[in-house]
Amino acid sequence: MKRDDQDDQDTAAPGDPAEGYLPIAEHGLIGDLRTSALVGTDGRIDWFCAPRFDSPSVFASLLDKERGGFWDISPVCDAATRNQFYFPDTNILITRILTADGIVEVQDFMPIVRERDPQHRQRLVRRVVNVRGRMRLGVRVAPRLNYGRDTHRLERIPDGVRFVGDSLTLWLRSSVPLDLDATDAHAVFDLPEGETALFDLETAGGYDGSATEPDPCAVDAVAAETLFESTVAFWRRWLSQSIYTGRWREMVHRSALTLKLLTHEPSGAIVAAPTLALPEQVGGARNWDYRYVWIRDAAFSLYALLRLGFTQEAQGFMDWLTDRLHSAAPDGSGGPLRVMYSIDGHDTLPEEVLGHLDGYRGSRPVRTGNAASVQRQLDIYGELIDSIYLFNKYGVGISHDSWSDLCDILEWLMEHWDTTDQSIWETRAGQQHHTYSRLMCWVAVERMIRMARQRGLPGDLGRWISVRDRIYRQIMARGWHPRERTFVQRLAAEDGQEPADILDASLLLMPMVKFVSPVDPRFLSTVEAIGNRLVVDSLVFRYDPEQAPDGLAGTEGTFSICSFWWVEALARSGDVEQARLALEKMFTYANHVGLYAEQIGLTGEHLGNFPQAFTHLALISSAINLDRAMG
Repeated sequence: MKRDDQDDQDTAAPGDPAEGYLPIAEHGLIGDLRTSALVGTDGRIDWFCAPRFDSPSVFASLLDKERGGFWDISPVCDAATRNQFYFPDTNILITRILTADGIVEVQDFMPIVRERDPQHRQRLVRRVVNVRGRMRLGVRVAPRLNYGRDTHRLERIPDGVRFVGDSLTLWLRSSVPLDLDATDAHAVFDLPEGETALFDLETAGGYDGSATEPDPCAVDAVAAETLFESTVAFWRRWLSQSIYTGRWREMVHRSALTLKLLTHEPSGAIVAAPTLALPEQVGGARNWDYRYVWIRDAAFSLYALLRLGFTQEAQGFMDWLTDRLHSAAPDGSGGPLRVMYSIDGHDTLPEEVLGHLDGYRGSRPVRTGNAASVQRQLDIYGELIDSIYLFNKYGVGISHDSWSDLCDILEWLMEHWDTTDQSIWETRAGQQHHTYSRLMCWVAVERMIRMARQRGLPGDLGRWISVRDRIYRQIMARGWHPRERTFVQRLAAEDGQEPADILDASLLLMPMVKFVSPVDPRFLSTVEAIGNRLVVDSLVFRYDPEQAPDGLAGTEGTFSICSFWWVEALARSGDVEQARLALEKMFTYANHVGLYAEQIGLTGEHLGNFPQAFTHLALISSAINLDRAMG
C-alpha cells in the first residue's frame, strides 16, 4: 500500500501550521474520574474540559494555539531540558524542568480523596517544587471558555482570581501574587531551593447545571500535601486490586490506570478518549469527537477490567448499561441500541464544526458531536452480549429484568442480522454486508445460548441455535475467499460467488470470540495474508482504503488496537516468539509515560484522539493471553 504521506508528519518548518504545537505523544493525562486534562512535556496544560469529559473546553490550545486557551508554567530562560513521569502506581504526573541554574518539578494532579465521594470538589492542582538551585519561572492561566467562543471577566479574590463566564466559573488560588490583564492571570516569580509554589484551579459551576460553591480555604502547603497524599493513596489502593502478575506488569497496570481515568465514576460510563478532533492524518479531515461512550469500546473495556479483577468498575458500567438496555426501542435506523451515547445516556450527538478553531497543526475541520451515533453497526450486539456473558460468568450475574431486556434485543437482531451496516470502522461510504458484523451477530446469539444453558434462563433455544448455525454457514461460504485463502471484509453477493479481495484486521478476532480454532487452516492462512498486506513491522492497518474506499478523503496511520490484536492472534495460533517480539516492538511505540493514541504513523508519530481506551484494553488482553501461551 502506498503510504508516502506518513513521513515526517511531526516535523515543523518555521512559520508553518505545525509550529507552536507539541506532538500528540508529548503529553500525559491526569483526571478525577469526571473529566481529565492533558499536560505537555513543556509544562503547559493545553486540553481541559469541565466539569465533564464531554463539556466544552476551558483550555484547548491543542486545537488552536491562539484561541484555544492554556495554563503554562515554564522557566524564564531558553535553555531547559524537560522530562515527565507518573508518580509510581498513580495518575499524578510530574514534569521535571532542568536548567543550568537548577531543577524544578511541576506536580500535576486532580485530587480524589475516596471512592464515590459525595463531597468531591473538582480541582486542578499544580505544585511547583524547587529541587536544586534557583529558578525564575513564569505562569500564565489563560482560559477560553466554551471552545473559545465565550467571553469572561476577572474578579480579584483573596489569594487569587475568579474567572466568571456565562456558564462556568473558575476559582484560581495561588501562593504567588498574580497580575491580571483583560483575560488572563499571570506572574513571574523566583523559586529558591527547597521552596514550593502552589496553584489550585477549582470548577465552581458547570454546563451540566451544577452550581457548587468553591472551597473557602485558601491554598497552602499543608492542604496541598494532604490532597497529594490522599490522591496517591486512592490510586494505589485501587491498583492493589489487580490480579495481574505477568511479565509486563508496568505496561498492563499503566493501561489499567488509564482505563480508570476514562471512567466517569458518578454514572459508570467509560468514554472512548478524552479528546476531540485530533487528526488521523495531520492536515487531514478525519477529525472526530471521541468523548462519548461507544457500546463496543466500553464492552471491550469491561472485558479487560474483569480480566484484571476490577469488578467494581465492571458493576458500575453494567449499571449504566442496564439503563440503556431497559430504554432500548427499535427505530428506523440503527436498531434498539445506539452505537454510542453521551455520558448520561443521550443517544443523539449532533455533529458540529467549530469553524473558529484552526485544528491541531492546521487539521480542519474541528468537530464536536459525532454523526456516527445514528449509524447501524450490527457488531455492537455481539461485543455487548459477550461482555455481559463474561460479567454473568465472573461477576454477580445479571438480573431477571436485564435478561428480559436482552431477549427483546436479541429478537430484533434475529430479524436484522442478515442486513447491511457500517460495522466496526464506521465508514461513511454507505452500508455493506460486513463479515465482521456477521461474526459478532454469531457471538451475540451464541452467548445468549450459553447464558440460558448455564443459568437455566428461559429462551427459544431451538430457534436461537438455528439462526446461530445459519450465520456460521454464511460466513464460511460467503466471507471466505477460496482463491486467496483468506477471510475478507465483505461477503460475496450470494453463495458460490467470489467475494471482493479486501482484507480487514478485525477478522483477527475470530478465534478470540471462539468462532474458529486459532489453528484452523482457514484462520492461519488469514493471519498470513494480513501479515503480508496490512502489517508493517508490528504496526497493522485496519484495511486498505484504496481497495475499500470509506467515503473520506486522505489517509490514516496504523490502528494501535489492530497491532495488539495481531500479537494475540500470533500467540493463540502458536507463533509465540513472533507474538512476543511484536508486543515488545509495540511497547516502543508507547509515549514516554506509556500512553497510546488511536493510531501510529509509520515514522512512529501518534495520530488520532489520545489516549484511547480501545488501544489500552487490547494491550491488556494481548499481554494476558501471551503470558498464558508462554506458560
